[in-house]
Amino acid sequence: MPECISCGETYSERRALLGYNTCLPCGDFAAREVKWCTAPINKSNYTVITNKAELTMLNPKRTS
Repeated sequence: MPECISCGETYSERRALLGYNTCLPCGDFAAREVKWCTAPINKSNYTVITNKAELTMLNPKRTS
């Protein structure tokens, strides 16, 4: 049985075969910490933004 890298508990071998190295509760906790949004780009597609500074740089008419 594989061990979780966060808490050390054992978790399902089927989960490890899928490529996960954390148990389900630790994986859920880590997934909830990720913050992102999608922004439409002019004459392009939607882009995933994970850094707020990148989001402010998308407006070409920004004043600061």
